[in-house]
Amino acid sequence: MVFSYLWPDYDNMHKTKIKLLYLLTLTLLLASCAKDNRVKTLKLGHSNDASHPVHIAMTYMGERLEALSGGAMRMDVYPSSILGNERECIELLQIGSLAMTKASASNLEGFAPAFRVVGLPYIFRDREHQFKALDSDIGEDLRLKTQKFWLRGLAFYDAGSRSFYTIDKPVRTPDDLKGLKIRVMTSNTAMNMVKAFGGSPTPIAFAELYTALQQGVVDGAENNAPSIFFQKHHEVCKFYTINEHTAVPDVLLMSTVVWNSLSDQEKEWVQQAADESAIFQREVWAKSEKETLDGIKAAGVEIIYPDKAPFAEKVEFILEEYKDNEEAWDLIQRIKAVK
Repeated sequence: MVFSYLWPDYDNMHKTKIKLLYLLTLTLLLASCAKDNRVKTLKLGHSNDASHPVHIAMTYMGERLEALSGGAMRMDVYPSSILGNERECIELLQIGSLAMTKASASNLEGFAPAFRVVGLPYIFRDREHQFKALDSDIGEDLRLKTQKFWLRGLAFYDAGSRSFYTIDKPVRTPDDLKGLKIRVMTSNTAMNMVKAFGGSPTPIAFAELYTALQQGVVDGAENNAPSIFFQKHHEVCKFYTINEHTAVPDVLLMSTVVWNSLSDQEKEWVQQAADESAIFQREVWAKSEKETLDGIKAAGVEIIYPDKAPFAEKVEFILEEYKDNEEAWDLIQRIKAVK
């Protein structure tokens, strides 16, 4: 059963697409079994292109899984939304017709509200603090909160820090965002943050953002350097403000339908391969982040490094609003306590 109510724009056309995707993945599964029924093959679909650090890490995970299992298991990775966009892949995981995918932690808020915490502005002091928190029991507790929706978190991938980029108005202080239409993910946390800065949050599918920027539907967006560069948003936006308001991680997800079908040994292989891929992905991400930022600069985009303190002060109240939410407030305090 797919929890379609979590997606407000779910309609008949979408249902038809999901059925077609289900048939496609079923065909792929049958084809792989026909090749060699002695090898257990896991299918992984995601929305990033093949040059993205996420895809590179997933390919590495497949190599490690095959090595750890002595060839008894393998992973086939399908990038660029071949098997559906992020939402559709999540739904395919829920019915067990796809083994794995990657989702932004912000897009998991509808399944487990606790994921809102890692998307709070300036919840992490820096990248080192973020990794320590996510690699601890805090991260493990969070990853497993979606299991009742047939989604098991295997690992956190680095998705960098999100910052603002705009078409024709530089953002040097929070006041510069007043009146600007800023694309955000479908996340209450992200929308409240942009409102706090004085902007107008506008949820738009990431795949449609280039056109929205080009046509002036929005005045800007917020994301990391690799995402901006690989989606060519720097062709339209000429200002990039590195204020690093959030550091929302990606989550490597597995269908619990598929997970529960594995033996204990196979689960160990999968989890170890996922853990190793997360370490590798962070290394690839750091390199990609530097290279893509250099590429954005070379394209003529002005890179702005503002004082972050005024931005942090504007949104400090958002964290305080969670005081009455015992689960979220406890998680906030646990993260802050990580040294």
